[in-house]
Amino acid sequence: MFKRRNCIICDEEIQSPFTWKSIWTGTEDEKVCEDCNGKLSLITGEACQYCSRVLHDKYRQGPLCLDCVRWENDKEWSGYLEKNTSIFHYNDFLKEVIAKFKYRGDYALAEVFAPFVKEKLRDDHFDLVIPIPLSDERLKERGFNQAEAIAATATLETFDALLRIHTEKQSKKSRKERISLAQVFQVKDTKLVDGKKILLIDDIYTTGSTLRHAAKALKQSGATEITSLTLAR
Repeated sequence: MFKRRNCIICDEEIQSPFTWKSIWTGTEDEKVCEDCNGKLSLITGEACQYCSRVLHDKYRQGPLCLDCVRWENDKEWSGYLEKNTSIFHYNDFLKEVIAKFKYRGDYALAEVFAPFVKEKLRDDHFDLVIPIPLSDERLKERGFNQAEAIAATATLETFDALLRIHTEKQSKKSRKERISLAQVFQVKDTKLVDGKKILLIDDIYTTGSTLRHAAKALKQSGATEITSLTLAR
């Protein structure tokens, strides 16, 4: 006997047998069909110790990718972001899923990522979880903050500790333009972050600029260690 549900990505039916757990609790753990699950490409193998980028012989220096070598050789930015962990490769399939989630307002798609986020953070230790904030303009456009949605569906308690003070879209900027921007964030309450180990949450790691701006603001306000988790790299 089967329960019938629809995949929250493609809307095709998911079929799975009844279990004692489903009979007694009525829980429906499966949200994504086998086909869509297969298109989510987990980052595996040897990756950069700082940003989770898969390492290739021509674009690495020891355990780091060349991008992170450049960041850490820059006195303006080195030492602020301890480490970023990304879960998936940003392939064409995930790009479309995130676009539907982020730009077309499909909040339910955050549930796709929740089990992966929980598993990735299972052994991590931190004091505060802070989602990367949107500007008021972007929040009004989208209706919700995708980083907060990712954290919420993974049952993480979050703290609204950062204010975005630079509102230009960074997705259209080059790496050089992003690095040269004035500080993007301001810490709302330094007492909240002082002495804390902080986990930042965001959807995509592109150049690392956004996360490093946030990490720098937090570190300069007394935070002791800042790491980050992103869905895609």
